[in-house]
Amino acid sequence: MYKIFFTLVFSRMDPEKAHYLAFRWIRRTARVPVLRTFVAAVLAPRHKELRTEALGLRMHGPFGLAAGFDKNAVAIDGMAMLGFDHVEIGTVTGEAQPGNPKKRLFRLVPDRALINRMGFNNEGSAAVAERLRTRVPVFRTVVGVNIGKTKVVPEAEAAADYVKSTERLAAHADYLVVNVSSPNTPGLRNLQATESLRPLLTAVRAAAHRTVTDRRVPLLVKIAPDLADEDVDAVADLAVELGLDGIIATNTTIAREGLKSPAYLTRETGGLSGAPVKARSLEVLRRLYARVGDRITLVGVGGIENADDAWQRILAGATLVQGYSAFVYEGPFYARAIHKGLAARLAASPYATLADAVGAETRKVTA
Repeated sequence: MYKIFFTLVFSRMDPEKAHYLAFRWIRRTARVPVLRTFVAAVLAPRHKELRTEALGLRMHGPFGLAAGFDKNAVAIDGMAMLGFDHVEIGTVTGEAQPGNPKKRLFRLVPDRALINRMGFNNEGSAAVAERLRTRVPVFRTVVGVNIGKTKVVPEAEAAADYVKSTERLAAHADYLVVNVSSPNTPGLRNLQATESLRPLLTAVRAAAHRTVTDRRVPLLVKIAPDLADEDVDAVADLAVELGLDGIIATNTTIAREGLKSPAYLTRETGGLSGAPVKARSLEVLRRLYARVGDRITLVGVGGIENADDAWQRILAGATLVQGYSAFVYEGPFYARAIHKGLAARLAASPYATLADAVGAETRKVTA
């Protein structure tokens, strides 16, 4: 039914307008007690065998919503209602910013992909921190906070900008993500170089530690699929050296190879997400796991369309997986289908628990 609705309605709308329309429906549904309970019962049934412990946190399962959908932390309960086991909000910047000029979001339907050059449009870390502080949760879910650089802040002052957001947001985050991999903020990806990344992550870790004294706030870094293999290795080694809690692999890509969509769409600038990034994201994940093993948590994201994709990421080394672009194409039953499929694949596998399956295929290859 959703696919028919998508074809007849959403596909004919401007993608950003369609996003906000769907977003409003989700938020309004989550505000109605009886309705949200019914929707959650249908879309978010629990599978005990999928319960996951990661980053020192307990989750109903391994499948979460990637950053970018809920930039301002306004629909956390709505997304939990739809079955996401964790919700990563953001990207949030030190200061509020409108993002790039519209039109800035494009659907590549034949490729089941999106191109976005949103530019970190958000209300800023102070406003988002206040919203998180006053939030009264309806559904229990893990909330990650993804932070990035304010566009007008020079690259040389990036660390201070990230620290500002950390000081405001760390107390309200179950985990914190440093985003240095979006292609839509000038100079941001330069921060992935280890000589820039080391002082940045060190500063953020110190800020989180002094801001939140009663617990450790897990810290992750999100990297691009476009990194060369040796740079992936360098980030992995740095993460272990600094005692980071995790790496998210991967963000969107600037590559455009092998696309089926019309040229007027594929030549749009911005980050490409969805099915076309699947192969490289999986490759990066396998490389990371081969490098770090179980020493840090890996999160697989990029082209997670179905349970097969999610299961493949787990076998490759991901403790957690995330989706976003496929949600646009699959609709509200997206998370339910992935949970059901993961439970079936685990039952048919030789692994007693989901944790046992993490990295199993990568270990075989590297043994």
